[in-house]
Amino acid sequence: MELFLANLNLTFLIASVVKVIFLTFMVIMPMVAYSVYAERRVSAVIQDRVGPNRVGMPLTLLGFKKDLQIFGIGGLAQPLADGLKFILKEDFTPRHVNTFYYWLAPCLTIVPALLTAAVMPFGSELNLEVLGVVQPIKMVIADLNVGPLFIFAISSLGVYGIVIAGWASNSKYPFLGGVRSSAQMISYELSLGLSIIPVLMIFGELNLSKMSIYQDANGWLLLPLWGDGLSASRWILLIPIAISFLVFTISMFAETNRVPFDLPECETELVAGYHTEYSSMKFALFFLGEYAAMIVGSGLCVTLFLGGWSIPFAPVLSKLTGLQFHFEAGNTPLLTGLLHIGTFFAKVFAFIIFFIWVRWTLPRFRFDQLMKLGWLVFFELALANVFLTALLLWLVPLK
Repeated sequence: MELFLANLNLTFLIASVVKVIFLTFMVIMPMVAYSVYAERRVSAVIQDRVGPNRVGMPLTLLGFKKDLQIFGIGGLAQPLADGLKFILKEDFTPRHVNTFYYWLAPCLTIVPALLTAAVMPFGSELNLEVLGVVQPIKMVIADLNVGPLFIFAISSLGVYGIVIAGWASNSKYPFLGGVRSSAQMISYELSLGLSIIPVLMIFGELNLSKMSIYQDANGWLLLPLWGDGLSASRWILLIPIAISFLVFTISMFAETNRVPFDLPECETELVAGYHTEYSSMKFALFFLGEYAAMIVGSGLCVTLFLGGWSIPFAPVLSKLTGLQFHFEAGNTPLLTGLLHIGTFFAKVFAFIIFFIWVRWTLPRFRFDQLMKLGWLVFFELALANVFLTALLLWLVPLK
């Protein structure tokens, strides 16, 4: 028995380390790199340009007649070239900056974004056999019962990196960008937090994994087309759910400094904003933090409103095909678990494309318009939506 428990703890430890390495270095970092690539390619399509479409080995520098094209189709190796460029560029630190905080700021920007990914369920579970015993491994690093609260608490620390970057640069434009960012992120955190309260009232819990499991069996929150989601009470609640989704999505744009809310790095007014004085990898860390926050925000939106890792109409597909597409605790086939992981990241990728499409379609707000929208529209709308949800749950209680 003691040997079994020791092996069980060792399996849990190994699985946790593998999940951390997989999620951080094999998923989030490549997704960040190729989100930048997708941004450049999608913007090129929208603006009727070509965009990055070729990257090769510069063999002509070695005396050859032609460069070697590696993954040249569509320029898929462009992120590798960009990363190599940042690594090889001179790491220049201006004399007038506050050196310690100048170096600290990029770390404070990317670390919170990576930490919040720890509570994001990116799949159901994989059943692995260890010493003849099948052990279900949850596809989440830390299955906390306060997942959304953890995400909001940690992600709110990201503003410190931006503010410190603006202050430590001892330059006017970065300082103005840092002040703008602090005002913007504090303002929209209120509507962002209030927007998910109706969702938590409907689910009755704060565990993101259980939310995904419920939506797998009973329909997505925004698509209640199977299981208990077909009940009349679920359809009535689509009104506050749609309002929550709208407020949450737009507030997420503001929290990640994306267009039309990119006032902290507005090029026409602030040169480059809070990272004007940065270069090399410190400059790259700000971009990594922004895109990592965008990926985590997309993952949270997918988990709360779009079923997380669940496959659309999974119970119906299981009955029609005889295969198992839905989740069963301790009895989910390995292939189904892998399909759940792929489904989650496909939804996240689609949401990132939506982020990119909005950026290259809409103009940015003026700062006074941005603040009025946050304080006079979204804050009141999200607060009223909480009371509307409570009223509907009182009139038509969920079964």
